[in-house]
Amino acid sequence: MNRSITVIGAGLAGCEAAYQIAKQGVKVKLYEMKPAKYSPAHSNKNFAEIVCSNSFKSNSITNACGLLKEELRRLDSLLIKCADKTSVPAGQALAVDRDEFSKLVTAEIENNPNIEIIREEFAEDIHLNEITIIATGPLTSDTLIEKISKLTNNSNLYFYDAAAPIIEKDSIDMNIAFFGDRYGKGDGSYINLPLTKEEYEKFYNELVNAEKVELHEFEKKEIFEGCMPVEVMASRGIDTLCFGPLKPVGFIDPRTGKMPHAIVQLRQDNKEASLYNMVGFQTNLKFGEQKRVFSLLPGLENAEFVKYGVMHRNTYINSPELLDDTYNLKSNKNIFFAGQIAGVEGYVESISSGLVAGINATLLFENKEKRKFSEKTVIGALAKYISSENKIFQPMNANFGILPNLEKRIKDKKERYETLASIALEELERLKNKCKCGISNSDSSGY
Repeated sequence: MNRSITVIGAGLAGCEAAYQIAKQGVKVKLYEMKPAKYSPAHSNKNFAEIVCSNSFKSNSITNACGLLKEELRRLDSLLIKCADKTSVPAGQALAVDRDEFSKLVTAEIENNPNIEIIREEFAEDIHLNEITIIATGPLTSDTLIEKISKLTNNSNLYFYDAAAPIIEKDSIDMNIAFFGDRYGKGDGSYINLPLTKEEYEKFYNELVNAEKVELHEFEKKEIFEGCMPVEVMASRGIDTLCFGPLKPVGFIDPRTGKMPHAIVQLRQDNKEASLYNMVGFQTNLKFGEQKRVFSLLPGLENAEFVKYGVMHRNTYINSPELLDDTYNLKSNKNIFFAGQIAGVEGYVESISSGLVAGINATLLFENKEKRKFSEKTVIGALAKYISSENKIFQPMNANFGILPNLEKRIKDKKERYETLASIALEELERLKNKCKCGISNSDSSGY
């Protein structure tokens, strides 16, 4: 076996993985195609380039992403350390100076004696007998896409993300909503939101006039081939949705005993049935507009959106089919994935996946048993989500909905999140004390 670990891609996930490996004294070969070649969205020669927003979201541990950052801080995450050092004023959020952040990450990686940087596109075949982490991000080069396709099978590789919003089940008003399937067929697992004509028209008018995200030119050609945004469908006529995803035929509103004018269906998104997906609501609306407009739907007035809908270029694999909860390929234990290509969404989430993949690649290299994080932590819950059975998988961000349910339900949202955060950090410290790295044996009961 090669006496080093290969990491492909020096984005946030790749740099974190390389650092976690190198600090254990293991050699790393880090491939990065910039500046010889750039993706359509990149322009900075430095590593860990941030292209959308400079915000790493909230620092508060009552926010799932804030809790995830705190978990990563306690595990010596290089990228979070660099983000803290290059932060700019942003209230409770962690925002960074983009250029300074990338410069600092690059310097830390370049000055690490255990990391060899190869500034060229990874053009060779992926060696299945050598430990490799693929962390090439949502705009993976065509050359590498071909190699990943062979590795994962084309049917398990996606090139754009057309995802509908996901909502916490406990925030849905079940006095309005009801379980059931069209014509009473099926297992009754869908949650249905009936609308009167007046409610539908109010929602429709706000939907077609809502603000949209401007796509990059390179995205516009690809995004709409697979599916249509709900707002585009609605713009074709006021009744279009009523003959499409909001078709009411086959349903009776239990409150009125009549067929509603329209109906919105929510599909169970995780095994625990704590999250529900808005069927047919893939959208290109701005996040704030999604919250405003979709909260007009009866039953969603107080909805907690754990993930907003997106439609953008995003190369990612079908992780539930392919990966375990250490981001390791099930069919070949030498191969790991990290970052958005592994099915996580967001800067901090990508860092988290890089940390887990880097730790486990190192353990594998040293012929030690792989380890995993407790699902009571956000790090572990995210890894579990992307590796758990899901017939309609879409990338996921950090949210409290993926953590295990509390034994005793707490209605107050802030108190509930504080309790979940306390459990997560206590669990993390307990596991750190147990094995000096914050993780537990993969076969340990309850971990």
